[in-house]
This record gives sequence, structure tokens and C-alpha cells, in this order.
Amino acid sequence: MDVFNALLPLFTEYGYLAVFTMLLICGFGVPVPEDVTLVTGGVIAGLGYADPHTMFAVGMAGVLIGDGLVFTVGRFQGAKVMRWPFFRRVLTPERFELAQRAFEKYGRWVMFVARFLPGLRTPVFFTAGMSHRVGFGTWLLMDGLAALISVPIWVYLGYFGARNWDWMWRMVHNFQYGIFGLLGVVIVVVGVVWWRRRQRERQL
Repeated sequence: MDVFNALLPLFTEYGYLAVFTMLLICGFGVPVPEDVTLVTGGVIAGLGYADPHTMFAVGMAGVLIGDGLVFTVGRFQGAKVMRWPFFRRVLTPERFELAQRAFEKYGRWVMFVARFLPGLRTPVFFTAGMSHRVGFGTWLLMDGLAALISVPIWVYLGYFGARNWDWMWRMVHNFQYGIFGLLGVVIVVVGVVWWRRRQRERQL
């Protein structure tokens, strides 16, 4: 709520530009929740300061461009950027190692899951670019599919809850739990597929 209260007047004053800029900043791991940013964008649309469908488009552009910049920086300047003090605070060695292990175990699907995990999203996308494990098109497909789930949920939830914040925050928490539950199922399914594939490879 503190972040929401801080963002609301800023977004009301500067509209789409403020939302887009904040989403770019979120892409680089700055600790401002992306879901709260999108919900707040939806709220100002619900209050009449923006169009909800344009806000959805701005939200998609903000998250994909922000994530794409992280992926691109990792691909072309990864080793150099890893030495920057600011970036090392965001992409700690522990997070980088965790992202690498996730790629080894789950492959490209880890990029889909990472969109819903703020603490791992930046390390995963940076690692994807730096390691050259996947191409830009594959990254865009995985991140884009995940964004098509998360972005409209948060923007339109803010839009419809603009006049009833208590209801809106209850629904935000419910959707967060639902998304985490869905991710748990996806992780289990991908893990089973990966384990069976390894078993078949060992039998050859």
C-alpha cells in the first residue's frame, strides 16, 4: 500500500509516461513491485485519467522493453556489467547461480516462470542473454506469453477496483495466490518431463 500511495499521484500527474518509465526501472530489478505498478496504472484509468486499453498496451510495452533491455545487456555487456557495484547489488552471486541452475534444469521454460517471480526475473533474463542459451526470439516468446497473462490481470483489476480499494486489494492477493499455485503446477509438470527425458537418455 505504501508503494501504491506513492505511485498514485505521480501516475495521475504524468500518466502513461510515468507508468512506462517505472516499468522500465522494474525490469532492472529495482525493488518496486511490478504488479503494484500495473495495478496503479489501472486505477488511474478507472478514475478517468487514462484509457484502460491504452494502459494495457503501455504496460505490455513497458515490461517487454524493460525485460528485453536486461536480456540484451546480458548478451553484449554481461561480463562487464557484472563488475558494476550497483548491478551486483541487484544481481547477487547467489541469484546468478540460482538462475544458472534453473536454466540447466528447466531450460527455456524458466523464462516463462521468471516473469512471475520478481526476485529472479532480472537474474534469469540477464543470464539468458549472457549465456547465449536462447535466442532473442525464444526469449520474447516465453516472456511475451507470460506477460499476456500477468499484465491484463493487474491493469484491469486496478481499473475495475478504482472505486473500491478494499475489494481490489483482496482480489490482488487472491490472484497472487492463484498465480503462485499455477506456477507450482507448471514447475511440477516441467520437472517430471525433464526427469523422464533424463531417464530415457540414460537408457540409450
